[in-house]
Amino acid sequence: MKFVDEARIRVEAGKGGDGCLSFRREKFIPRGGPDGGDGGDGGSIYFVADNGLNTLADFRHARTFKAQNGRPGMGRQRSGAKGEDLFVEVPVGTLVYNGDTGELIGDLVSDGERLLVAQGGFHGIGNTRFKSSTNRAPRQTTKGSAGESYNLKLELQVLADVGLLGLPNAGKSTFIRQVSSARPKVAEYPFTTLHPHLGVVPAGEYRIVIADIPGLIEGAAEGAGLGVRFLKHLSRTRLLLHLVDLGNCGDAKTATGQINTIVSELRNYAEELYQRERWLVFNKIDLLEQKAAERLAARVVKQLKWQGPVYLISAVTGAGCDKLIPALQEWTSRRMEKKDLEAEKQ
Repeated sequence: MKFVDEARIRVEAGKGGDGCLSFRREKFIPRGGPDGGDGGDGGSIYFVADNGLNTLADFRHARTFKAQNGRPGMGRQRSGAKGEDLFVEVPVGTLVYNGDTGELIGDLVSDGERLLVAQGGFHGIGNTRFKSSTNRAPRQTTKGSAGESYNLKLELQVLADVGLLGLPNAGKSTFIRQVSSARPKVAEYPFTTLHPHLGVVPAGEYRIVIADIPGLIEGAAEGAGLGVRFLKHLSRTRLLLHLVDLGNCGDAKTATGQINTIVSELRNYAEELYQRERWLVFNKIDLLEQKAAERLAARVVKQLKWQGPVYLISAVTGAGCDKLIPALQEWTSRRMEKKDLEAEKQ
């Protein structure tokens, strides 16, 4: 299924049912009084986050969602039925905006979470409610109110623990195929990946969700190569793995330039993303001799004055992944244990 991370739709909640104007008319009871019932409330519309969905593609075809109207009231003081609420499933990670004002309505970040996006109309009142000591035969009723209706903009931001970062053809898709069961397309040309893929790696009692983000190019923060749409998916990740094509860069100066290009785009897009924890991963070491790859990586680290973790891997052969993956598993376990401890204190 094609990945779609934005959609525009319209939601229309149900109208409330009108109140009923009715009088009791039975044999031997000529003046039975008012007996008109109330209408039913209109149905509301809710979005429900579903872990089983990973795209907004369904909204390309279904663009208008309407909840059921409430039924009108009836005689014998019978109330009209309430309109059924409409529950629309969306992927976890969906942001919902008012399409006309741009206001953020809600952010669905956990499976099963619900968000009310359009309130159903209130029911009308039957004439029975207007009976009083001074008005024995009221003819007043009220109509049900209209349900809320909005134009909405939906955006999907991938929820992942680890985001893969790098230039096109850095080997991100190959890496995610190597360490997980995800099977993104892999080929020897740039921009093979046109949308994010998610891979899952076990980490003891936890799991690591890794997002394969399409390659970035210079000017991505300004939208070049759809860069802004791709960069936003990194905003929810907690750790960035910066993959560098060491085997084809030629020299330390070229590799350093490639790294600085990506770092510059991160900073231009968002300072928070630039400050996020990042590990440097030199890929494609299978194209060099082991010693040569280590010397080249050391020169790059020295030129960058890099202080963070460094790993040398081959996503094709799996070399070096036996050190990187355990480190990721340990990082995940520490983070989750800290999160569980904080939850217990609360």
